[in-house]
Amino acid sequence: MGAALDLATQAAACGEVPVGAIVVFEGRIIGRGFNAPISRHDPTAHAEILALREAAVHMGNYRLVGCSLFVTLEPCVMCAGAIMHARLQRLAFGAADPKTGACGSVVNLFSEARLNHHTTVTGGLREAECGTMLSSFFRARRAAQDATPGRDSA
Repeated sequence: MGAALDLATQAAACGEVPVGAIVVFEGRIIGRGFNAPISRHDPTAHAEILALREAAVHMGNYRLVGCSLFVTLEPCVMCAGAIMHARLQRLAFGAADPKTGACGSVVNLFSEARLNHHTTVTGGLREAECGTMLSSFFRARRAAQDATPGRDSA
């Protein structure tokens, strides 16, 4: 998760929501990604998707059997779907996402018995660090907006 936190820091430095993700296979990182939908003009450029894409190229297969994904924020529905399609063995995330989380916060796609693949999900890994990074980012963003000239903060 430390590597994912480092990637989240890179996302924040680029003005993106600080989310980082890594894919691990046999103890080695084979995919990395951080949020980049703003800079890439791509609504699918979430950290998880970018890490999965890199890992798939590394493996030479879109199926990432035996791989684990570590991400600093609970995946959304889009990312959860990609995780399932990739057949990841394990998902570990840091902070829960009460607005769009698809691992139990809003919905839990991974508990849907009718789906044919079931990734093992663990939440709360280094949760305080992941959550603090996100809340600090949004606090700073709100402060910057409030300080914008001509903006009435009342």
